[in-house]
Amino acid sequence: MGIFGAILDRLRGHRRADSPPSSAQHPNPAPQAQQAPAASQAGPSAYAQNALQNVDIEAVLSDLAKKKGGGGNYRQSIVDLLKLLDLDSSLGARKELAQELKVSAGAHGSAEQNIALHKAVIRKLEENGGKVPESMRS
Repeated sequence: MGIFGAILDRLRGHRRADSPPSSAQHPNPAPQAQQAPAASQAGPSAYAQNALQNVDIEAVLSDLAKKKGGGGNYRQSIVDLLKLLDLDSSLGARKELAQELKVSAGAHGSAEQNIALHKAVIRKLEENGGKVPESMRS
């Protein structure tokens, strides 16, 4: 599974009680797990079948930050966002995520690339059905 797929999984796994469960369309969770590797091989657009289905991204991330006693600057920082989701935020992981999302801004690890990578992740979350507030899009 790619890193973006892991992001989707973490957000689905931490959905708020007011969000409808994704199992309503996928009653058997095993096929989803089998589809994830194929989706990561086909690229981020292939995640549509595992979409977030109107998950309130800000609410989920805010809840996670409260549970962890903070969350850094996850609204703008790809490193803090990945850490909040308990994912690898190393340069290698961010390089892989940049390749996966086709982000080529700046040198690997540069502020320019990290900003572009965060924006790409937020854009892809929205494309996959997540509800993203304007404050996280800019």
